[in-house]
Amino acid sequence: MKAKGLKKDKVNIVTLGCSKNLVDSEVMLTQLKGNGIDTTHESSNDDANIVVINTCGFIDNAKQESVDTILRYVDAKEEGIVDKVYVTGCLSHRYKDDLEKEIPQVDAFFGTMELPALLKKFKADYKHELVGERITTTTNHYAYLKISEGCDRPCSFCAIPLMRGKHRSRPIEELVTEAKNLARNGTKELLLIAQDSTYYGIDIYKKRNLAELLRKLSDVEGIEWIRLHYAFPTGFPMDVLDVMAERDNICNYLDIPLQHGSTNVLKLMRRGTTREKTEKLLAEMRKRVPDIAIRTTLIAGHPGETEEEFEEMMTFVKESRFDRLGIFTYSHEENTHAYTMDDNIPEEVKHERANRVMQLQEEISMEINQNKIGKTFKVLIDRKESGSFIGRTEHDSPEVDNEVYIDAKKHYLRIGDFANIRITDATEFDLYGEPVTD
Repeated sequence: MKAKGLKKDKVNIVTLGCSKNLVDSEVMLTQLKGNGIDTTHESSNDDANIVVINTCGFIDNAKQESVDTILRYVDAKEEGIVDKVYVTGCLSHRYKDDLEKEIPQVDAFFGTMELPALLKKFKADYKHELVGERITTTTNHYAYLKISEGCDRPCSFCAIPLMRGKHRSRPIEELVTEAKNLARNGTKELLLIAQDSTYYGIDIYKKRNLAELLRKLSDVEGIEWIRLHYAFPTGFPMDVLDVMAERDNICNYLDIPLQHGSTNVLKLMRRGTTREKTEKLLAEMRKRVPDIAIRTTLIAGHPGETEEEFEEMMTFVKESRFDRLGIFTYSHEENTHAYTMDDNIPEEVKHERANRVMQLQEEISMEINQNKIGKTFKVLIDRKESGSFIGRTEHDSPEVDNEVYIDAKKHYLRIGDFANIRITDATEFDLYGEPVTD
């Protein structure tokens, strides 16, 4: 029998939460492998003896999932299945002291900005020459590109600044280098992410410089789609719309979390805008980029939200006709401004309101999708599943938006390729089509 001490370490990184966390895990994976350490991401083989859990601490459900995952691997450690468990990410950053007391079996907890300290646990160094290099864990043809970290906004409900710190933009040159490396490895679509992409450049260029970044990334050979996420509405740099209209490889797509449709609630949320200003912004976006698809997220049940103000949000959704929409129920987060308010709306009312918004959005989505029948779209094929090739138009981001289904029994397509697809049928959130061969 082999002595246990001779077994070579293998690390499994487990990622919870958003795409920004996924990028952090990919950077960690790249650094560990760059130091010669055998590392996998989300391994299902149970052959890793060290586990690093990259946690989410955004809202109650995410926090619970993170805690449950930590406990699962702590149990595996006690059963001798794994040797060590390390915890990093947002939950660990925010509740480090509490977690150390409650789950002492974890070998070490790290915050969101402590990758060098985590690497030291593996006798590894943070290799600066790997900055801009990244092993992606998504399918090869698309990759997330994190353009900044942290947030300076004072939103009442949000704990992200507590976990991610102040806004810090990454230099354009560094992002272009990373984009070129990704393109060389087969990436065709870049999904730009940040806590607040609207604020990009203020700290290092002394101005909102997102348009300039988009131009530079648009020039990278091999990148056919660039998609913009998480744009804050207040102070949105309108020159971004001009670049979007000018450049064919910048998708006519914008993810802009608006959070509410009532001026009173927006004030309670400390969003720095009004419903009227928001509607004016949306109208200008659609005027400058007529084909733009707008995705937004909203919150139901913020402290102080009356039934009348909720109905205002319903009217706002009905009139705005968003292409894509997601909604959260309000989560009462410690140390946020809203935590000082009375969380006075029962959970069942929050959920009932969120469901009403989504029922309305389903009707809107159905009408928008029905209008696509007979039209042809450029579609990026993501995967093959259950007898269908599944892809997306430029108006759709992975995992959160519509997908296009093509019958794999009748048609052959290559994953990672673009194809012209004529839409033959549509439901609320999915499209069905066939390749155009002529």
